Amino acid sequence: MARLHRTLLLPVLMTTAVSVACPALAQDAALGADQYITDCAVCHGPGGKGDGVMAKILTVKPADLTVLAKNNGGEYPFLRVFQTIDGRTQVTGHGDRAMPIWGDVFQADSNLPPGSYGSEQMVRSRILELVYYVQSIQEK
Repeated sequence: MARLHRTLLLPVLMTTAVSVACPALAQDAALGADQYITDCAVCHGPGGKGDGVMAKILTVKPADLTVLAKNNGGEYPFLRVFQTIDGRTQVTGHGDRAMPIWGDVFQADSNLPPGSYGSEQMVRSRILELVYYVQSIQEK
């Protein structure tokens, strides 16, 4: 009998977890939209196509952010996008970095000393908001 209750309880818990998480992800994407317009649209463009006002004068053309999933076999490269935005874990073999290291920028903006309680959480939350926003603009 207890096994039956656990079997029935699992789908209820899973549905609850998804319903709680989905609004949070949507909220992160909405917060990320504001962050994107402030920090990214000047190069990547308002729609993420790589056609921002600065794109014409940059040596390296900004990426079209709307096709990241399409160019990755239909899977959104979540971790790669996070690490690209953060920039603090760059692989030196990939050459010079044209994009700002937003992890450092967000750390400086946090008004919290590096390593203090909450400083890294603040940086990561801002990056996650951007990652979820970029995920939300992927072409279908």
